[in-house]
Amino acid sequence: MTLIQPPLALLLDVDGPLASPVTRRVSPGIIDSLIELVRKGIPVVFNTGRSDAFITEQLMAPMLEAGLPEGSVVHAICEKGAVWFSFTPEGAGPIHVDKSLAMSTAFCDDIRDLVARSYAGHMFFDETKRAMVSVEQHVDVESSVYLAEQPKFDADALALLAAHKLGGTRLDHRAPDASGTVDYRVDPSIISTDIESVQLGKDLGASRAVELLAAQGIVPRAWRTVGDSRTDYAMADWLHHRDHPVKHVDVRPADGVPAKPYPVLTAADLDLGDEVVNDFAGAAFLQHWLDGLAR
Repeated sequence: MTLIQPPLALLLDVDGPLASPVTRRVSPGIIDSLIELVRKGIPVVFNTGRSDAFITEQLMAPMLEAGLPEGSVVHAICEKGAVWFSFTPEGAGPIHVDKSLAMSTAFCDDIRDLVARSYAGHMFFDETKRAMVSVEQHVDVESSVYLAEQPKFDADALALLAAHKLGGTRLDHRAPDASGTVDYRVDPSIISTDIESVQLGKDLGASRAVELLAAQGIVPRAWRTVGDSRTDYAMADWLHHRDHPVKHVDVRPADGVPAKPYPVLTAADLDLGDEVVNDFAGAAFLQHWLDGLAR
């Protein structure tokens, strides 16, 4: 197999950097930039907590419609590493699921019932997940209203973990992760809560990304990881600790930028204002990398 060494590979979280946290959709401009990066030989790998169904609808379908280059492969690692698939101009390949990391059907049913009974006005149960259990804010509910209700749901979810004899903790992104002492965790974000095995994470996604590219004979000379939360730094952490050159982009540094042994970039590094965050910052960085390839 011929070794391919592109100058960069992109490992991209989806919610925030690509999909708007308000509309949950990906803009045509971002789709165009992704297509052009692929056309220039840059590996693009999505590393997300979202389901394969979401990626298919919001990224794969519009990329195929826009004209994914002949012979190209895009990888999608979903549900924080539990599910993955690849797509080409011909469409999606097989969907792989690590069943050992899936929540039990009985627990899923109880969370679905809990949402229907007590929280249906604020959130919905994500029926597309294959391994994790997720609930998500309705798009017509104000963020502040949802975030006020979210801790109550998270507490109820923890109680259900205990009732099912599944030890769990609620992950606080501002504090050290205590999940090493339990098997499952409740992981809240600004638009959702995931209930998942502690073995899942963006680091597992990074591991799968390296394996998927290596199977194609691709070993990037450097990586760029992109996310909007503290948990997304795990992508760059994993790569750095295995001697892969990496820079991480934080498109929503409101939680504070932690000290890291690798460079961390924000929109300020592109001379953009502090108000440029989420998918607007993500779009700017995609264009920045395209401009760099053109030089």
